[in-house]
Amino acid sequence: MGELADTLQVSESTIRRDLEHFESTGTARRTHGGVFWTGESDTLRVFKTRRDADWSAKAAIGEMAAALVEDHDTILLDGGSTTYELARHLVGRPLQVVTNSLPVAHLLSSSESIDLVMIGGCVRGRTAVAIGPMADSMLHSINVGKAFLSVAGITDRGYFNSNMMLVESEKAMLSSADRAIVVADSSKFGKVSLSRLCGLHEVHAVVTDSSVDSKWKEHLALAGTEVVLAAPSGDGETDRVLPTATEWNSQSD
Repeated sequence: MGELADTLQVSESTIRRDLEHFESTGTARRTHGGVFWTGESDTLRVFKTRRDADWSAKAAIGEMAAALVEDHDTILLDGGSTTYELARHLVGRPLQVVTNSLPVAHLLSSSESIDLVMIGGCVRGRTAVAIGPMADSMLHSINVGKAFLSVAGITDRGYFNSNMMLVESEKAMLSSADRAIVVADSSKFGKVSLSRLCGLHEVHAVVTDSSVDSKWKEHLALAGTEVVLAAPSGDGETDRVLPTATEWNSQSD
């Protein structure tokens, strides 16, 4: 902080206030001994035009999902705006991260504490994720402790996405993970899409926002799937209704 103050020729209190503001808006993250930019990249603007009324819920879900990750975990991050929000909260942490998402990889590549593995394949332009046979082959050769997946729809028949090639890659992600966690805002419940990923019982946990209807909580509970709720409060903070990652992992064993 002192170095920033000297460089910018302002007081440390000014630097502190500015960094607190940037953290509150999700554009920076302070770590021990430094600060990382976690806002939108000038070169990868995949989500800039896709912000919607559900974005605050996605941000809260991302923060809550990050609480399920322990330092030194090996995790997999699927593509999508919600998993990108999750990745924002992982910058600077000691982790091994596998991803097929160009925006997530670009974000995490600035963090020296993260051992980053990029899945290759055919890049889908709209979401900037690598999918297809090459991606599937790489995914089948690895193992991760937790996989965080994004979906387009959830019904009592299971989880769905709109692209068949993407779903095949996500099935490979499921097979590579000890635990599968879906991150999805409440608008995804009750919606079906083109291709079915898996049944409700094949996912260990779903992280969603507190607006999800109670009937879906019951459906997931009957399937043996834990529901983790993230609730944005009026001041933009997140109401944590979750044990620590260590406690959650021990309960899930």
